[in-house]
Amino acid sequence: MPSIFVKDDLRASVEAATGGKVTVLYTASGQPSYMNVIPKFNLEDIDAGLGSGVHPAFIVGGVEKSELFIGTYQGINKNGEFLSLPGVDPTVSQNFDYFANLARANGPGWHAISSIEFTALALWCWKNGYMPRGNSNYGRSSDATWETGRRADGGTPGDTSATGRTLTGSGPVSWRHDNSVGGIADLCGNIWEWSPGLRVVQGEIQVIANNDAALNATDLSATSSAWKAIDGDTGLLINPTFTGSIAGGDYVPTTPKSVRYNTSGTANYTLVRTSGQSFEGMTNPGSTPVSAAALTVLKKYGLFPVASTGLGGDGFYLNVEGERLAARGGSWGSAALSGVFALYLSYARSYTGTSLGSRPAFVL
Repeated sequence: MPSIFVKDDLRASVEAATGGKVTVLYTASGQPSYMNVIPKFNLEDIDAGLGSGVHPAFIVGGVEKSELFIGTYQGINKNGEFLSLPGVDPTVSQNFDYFANLARANGPGWHAISSIEFTALALWCWKNGYMPRGNSNYGRSSDATWETGRRADGGTPGDTSATGRTLTGSGPVSWRHDNSVGGIADLCGNIWEWSPGLRVVQGEIQVIANNDAALNATDLSATSSAWKAIDGDTGLLINPTFTGSIAGGDYVPTTPKSVRYNTSGTANYTLVRTSGQSFEGMTNPGSTPVSAAALTVLKKYGLFPVASTGLGGDGFYLNVEGERLAARGGSWGSAALSGVFALYLSYARSYTGTSLGSRPAFVL
């Protein structure tokens, strides 16, 4: 296997051009991938409502990591590996397992961007006062229609008669996560990104602890024991209980006090938001509401808004039937509901679509 971190001309030039924000990592077969270096940060440095200590995105397998490497660009399948490259049409129309396995084919440490990594980036953007725009209207920003990218189909930005994906990183710097040329491109819009580590099953929220979804050895399957529910009183991650099975279509969660989502109602420990509305408008109206301690955990995982306003109006989508896995960021057709806090929990793991892909990430 080629060394991942040995200096070479390409890496040196990229790091010099971006002030070290972007580097080049190499896959098991030696293909380059452009990656942003994200240093670890503490929760209290983002918001007191998140608690204290290092954000769980930087805890992998119980070990605190000094940094994450996030694909500068949404990913493309090249020679059976998942790469972050500029100016390409990102791979779409594949299901959850395809992208999870494709990223792992790059070698140890590689994975599809996890839900908690995406959340860490969203919180960082919010704290730093810049919410990136992106391709949310067929090749242009719905909020600033003069901001455009290069349509992958050669079409005119704003033309709704065809697919509106743009080539990776082809938009302006305002589409980068830090409003600079060295920022991560297209976290808002273009394509939804499958983000392992989060799902709902019949409305019950289940996560994989910390950033363990990034581990190559973690079982991401529907029946994996890595999935944990969240106790609505304590916020602790607990083993879910249930009757039936996901495969059988008769799964019924029975976990006492677990936190759940729904689109209406006042059930105990249930967070409510109408699908297709803003994430920041989510409420906690249960007859027995989710406790403050549990809400703190949910905010860390990007499952409850860190603030009730100022999150950009990014969308929340929910289906409470069966297993629904997370995608984040929005798409070229999501308009104002696209954004770094946008969360889609309506796709079954088998779903494919022209606005659904993912992004490579890496952690040692």
